[in-house]
Amino acid sequence: MKLRIMTLAAAVAAAMLTAPVEAKTFRYAFQGDLNALDPYTLNETFTLGALGNVMEGLTKRDKDLKIIPGLAERWEIAEPTRWRFYLRKGVKFHNGEDFTADDVVFSAERALSPESNIKSRIAAGTKVVKVDDHTVDFVTTAPNPILHYEWDTWYIFSKKWSEANGATKVQTSSSQLSPFTLKANGTGPFIVESHQPGVKTVFKPNPNWWGKPEHNLTEVIFQTIKSDATRVAALLSGEIDMMDPVPVQDIARIKANAGTDVLTGPELRTIFLNMDSLRDELLYSDVKGKNPFKDARVRKAFYQAIDMEAIHSRVMRGNSANSALLISPLLFSRAAEFKRHPYDPDAAKKLLAEAGYPNGFAVEMDCPNDRYVNDEAICQAVVAMLARIGIKAKLNAMPKAKYFEKAGATQKYDSSFNLLGWTPGSFDSHNVLLNITGCRDDKGAGAFNYGGYCNPKVDELAKLVLVETDTAKRDDLIAQAFRIVHEEAGIIPLHQQALNWGVSKKVKIVQRADNQILFYWVQKE
Repeated sequence: MKLRIMTLAAAVAAAMLTAPVEAKTFRYAFQGDLNALDPYTLNETFTLGALGNVMEGLTKRDKDLKIIPGLAERWEIAEPTRWRFYLRKGVKFHNGEDFTADDVVFSAERALSPESNIKSRIAAGTKVVKVDDHTVDFVTTAPNPILHYEWDTWYIFSKKWSEANGATKVQTSSSQLSPFTLKANGTGPFIVESHQPGVKTVFKPNPNWWGKPEHNLTEVIFQTIKSDATRVAALLSGEIDMMDPVPVQDIARIKANAGTDVLTGPELRTIFLNMDSLRDELLYSDVKGKNPFKDARVRKAFYQAIDMEAIHSRVMRGNSANSALLISPLLFSRAAEFKRHPYDPDAAKKLLAEAGYPNGFAVEMDCPNDRYVNDEAICQAVVAMLARIGIKAKLNAMPKAKYFEKAGATQKYDSSFNLLGWTPGSFDSHNVLLNITGCRDDKGAGAFNYGGYCNPKVDELAKLVLVETDTAKRDDLIAQAFRIVHEEAGIIPLHQQALNWGVSKKVKIVQRADNQILFYWVQKE
């Protein structure tokens, strides 16, 4: 009898080992597309988040956004201007190649190439030196206490694979995707099984991942669903398990549904308006021979013509926080010192008249219609508000891929007035001072300054911020820089949008304030 029980137990154990794993497919949808699978082509949170499941940086961030080891298991400041990173051994890319220091050096060169959209990840002048196969030094021109703050989204490429696939050069145009940009080869917890740009991407777990999986998924399917109504219907019917974003008008409906809920929280992204204050003549305006946006009075007039309370209550339905700064108050200790210029159409008209435009002028406004929460509706509201002070703004709303190409560096900032959103990847003010308010140069500074605002004093302060290690002194330098931008109305901050994810109650997912959708923490019933 005892032998029979043991034999039966062994049979049950064997059956458990050979039984098929229950399929757990996580389906999610976003309003915009996932085009190129090359994360160096588009410095955008959604794209970086999706590809962060496939590729990895030397560092990662945990569920609370704290920096933790990634492909580097540890690091140290060997000298004030030399950081040493010790790479994780035994890591393999999805194609089976070993991860080594050569891949880090190659990825740094690729990230700093002229076509790269992530040049600001590595401080200008930094030298990347291979010490041995699993040790890399980063030698900076000056002490840099935040050198690695953005490296969780500086993903490492395989040097050999890139050379074999013609991927040594970054291709920034989404309208002419090369065969390479439809492939991905990372070290991350998921592998891209198939990719149809703008339609669907299928991910499978990486069985050889070096880390410890916290998900129970067997497959992930991403879909682009541009229509708000269609996206909501798909969630309510169970066709998808998660959607981003939830239209603010549908939050109550999704919460009331028995099988769904809305995860809400503060987002670190700031939405703002850029005005081309760099060119001598605007590309898209009826003002010829000069540029009205070069005059701070005109910029301030635009600022004071915008009724942010109306946008907050009517367009965003309370799901936003009006801002006087280009960074979330959660990320800058002295943010409360700054107040918005008051909404005052009469004062705005007076400023326009003083600047020589008593009857206003015409200008075109570029705006994405599938990137930020209610982006096109915000732009429509701004157009209507500007009309009250005599500004005839023509709205050009377009999908994000086309918008980023037109308004950004790809087409040499082919825009006179536009809306943009920004989450500083380092969660630090220097990121904003470098990328958004910094004067454009050929080393990557001001790369996302879509209006070309430039004040050398702000740049000088930004350089001091980068190397200052005393927190109080550093915050004072940051405040000085932000105060100049504020007083000159160089860029018009609008608000921080709220995070609203629609989620099936059968799914547990981590919602971070950076709005990255990371499915290596997803559990599904």
